Amino acid sequence: MIIDTHIHLYDPTRPQGVPWPDPNNKLLYRPVLPEHIKAVAMPECVTGAVVVEASLWPEDNQWVLDLADNEPFLVGLIGRIEPNTDYFIDHLDRFAAHPKFRGVRFWGSNFEDIDQGSFMHDMEALAERNLLLDLVFPKADADGLFALMERLPDLRIMIEHIAQVPVDGNSPDTQWTEYMLRAAAHPQVSMKVSALMENSTVQPAPADVAFYTPTLDVLWNAFGIDRLVYGSNWPVCERAGSYARCIDIVRTYFSDKGEAATEQYFWRNAKSIYRWQE
Repeated sequence: MIIDTHIHLYDPTRPQGVPWPDPNNKLLYRPVLPEHIKAVAMPECVTGAVVVEASLWPEDNQWVLDLADNEPFLVGLIGRIEPNTDYFIDHLDRFAAHPKFRGVRFWGSNFEDIDQGSFMHDMEALAERNLLLDLVFPKADADGLFALMERLPDLRIMIEHIAQVPVDGNSPDTQWTEYMLRAAAHPQVSMKVSALMENSTVQPAPADVAFYTPTLDVLWNAFGIDRLVYGSNWPVCERAGSYARCIDIVRTYFSDKGEAATEQYFWRNAKSIYRWQE
């Protein structure tokens, strides 16, 4: 079993269109639907996927949930609802009523001042509803994120896209490494090994796992066997290489860690962290 914890779905041919991706992006601007991810993922033994919403339109969360109603391959949705807004709680409760709604993705700048507006109240609401916060690591405001981790130890947090570190075949930046160790000191924080190829400084991304090993070693040593999960970032990963290459890199890396580590990384951790239902 393999669960891909980071894919995107959208359809530019809908009457209302889509806010992302840009129509000028010839690779990404196309219908991206369950049958398309299954065509590339199932040959690699992927049995399910978590959709991570990129659109800021609240109703696009419902669009994915409607797709998931009739598609068992879609095991969960990390929705997009902007915190620190007057509609956050209402939308959260509305979408959380669906069993496949598993949390909220956050890209914003509130970590500069986490006590601004309703931000902390909204984060508390996530924790109270046992939902996950999926986020891009805020390098400029990392102290605010660490403060959130300290103040809300019950809020499960998933850092996505290997915290956006450039991958160049060498040991990562020392400050990034320190940040990862600091984040991993909080047991409620996990790491999604997604966008690995996209963060490569060499494009198209190399296929050799040795190029990525110094970065993956930092994450393995920090988060260990129980808090790393697989994510492809499909279809965005296709900017750097094929889906098969994306999964082969991490399959090779984790196979050297043993069968137990491979199972934890490819599906058991996803089950325990995202808490999707069979």
